[in-house]
Amino acid sequence: MTSSEEELPLQVPPVPGFRFSGIAGGIKASGGPDLALIAADGAVTAAGVFTRNLLCAAPVVLSRTRVALGRARAVLVNSGNANAATGEAGFTAALRTSAWLAEALGCPVDEVLVASTGVIGVPLPEAPFEAHVGALVDALDEDGGAGFARAILTTDRWPKVAQAQLELRGLSAPVVGIAKGAGMIHPDMATTLAFVVTSAAVSPEQLQRALTRATDETFNRITVDGDTSTNDTILCLASGAPGAARVESEGDEAALETAIRTVLAELSESIVADGEGAEHRVRIVVEGAPSDAGAVDVARTVATSLLVKTALHGCDPNWGRLLAAAGRAGVPFDPAAATVRIGHVVVYDRGQVLDPSDEPRVVAVMRAPSYRIEFDLGAGKGRAHYDTCDLGHAYVTVNADYRT
Repeated sequence: MTSSEEELPLQVPPVPGFRFSGIAGGIKASGGPDLALIAADGAVTAAGVFTRNLLCAAPVVLSRTRVALGRARAVLVNSGNANAATGEAGFTAALRTSAWLAEALGCPVDEVLVASTGVIGVPLPEAPFEAHVGALVDALDEDGGAGFARAILTTDRWPKVAQAQLELRGLSAPVVGIAKGAGMIHPDMATTLAFVVTSAAVSPEQLQRALTRATDETFNRITVDGDTSTNDTILCLASGAPGAARVESEGDEAALETAIRTVLAELSESIVADGEGAEHRVRIVVEGAPSDAGAVDVARTVATSLLVKTALHGCDPNWGRLLAAAGRAGVPFDPAAATVRIGHVVVYDRGQVLDPSDEPRVVAVMRAPSYRIEFDLGAGKGRAHYDTCDLGHAYVTVNADYRT
């Protein structure tokens, strides 16, 4: 989704075995929706990946433990408060809120996963959960995905939704993802929350492998500001609904991974496009590196360079910043053998630089909402990409005023 799509009606297709809801519980000062719920008809297969930040929010600690059991019945999400750096009281709040939901659903408490997003270091108010968990359950609907998607947002300009279809031996299963995120976005999960549901039948081990690999190539290849959140969470639930595709072989697992990757790729690209104050989403593509790992290092270094990101904001074809960032990535290559392209225009070609008369063509490329910057380092066959965005005045405004 791009900013031009922000006003379009939000469509979230139903997934057999799941219902969704989103309501206002009074956590956000704005009074907007801030409590969200995904509930399965029964215990389903579950997998998850989480932030690697040492400052882990209480819901991350709790959900990481519970998802390791490989099953879940529900995911309870709140926005407006991260419940991070809140000590023992924060963990107690995560336990208590999940217990209230478990009671309302009639399921074991260890089948309830939790996620939070919002301001760090503020105690999570429990009263909104206790008062509204019943209403949250009553509002569950197979067509309630749009309400869920809106209730998990913080500084986002639009909800993020994506879908794919898994096809195996004449049977199908939808794969639907819902996410939020606009700031504190960087690998090791990029503040993002993402939830993927499918009706496919799959084991916990298969689902975890597929989710982990898909995440590595999508959410772990994006950056907005270089800050890894305390709350980053991706949860994937599979209902195994009657008549749905069944994952049995390694080939089936690869097909599931492809479907999940398709969903996560679209979600992660939307998150970068929605970067706080961002006007341009740019894919950094690196080829000709000594290895794929080296290509990742170069792409990451360019994508996170503040000098590069401010040049992107100003639509300034400053290829020197691009090449200088690549050169400090710690990956060996000969700049005299490298090529840099912005969109379809070569701006540096093995020592030859952009003709000043061609600069207007590059500026025109950089004014587009999305485009690619491509490097060929001429040092091997390694290849990788990273998605980034420009960084301008609006980012400072959003984050300088975030708590005030």
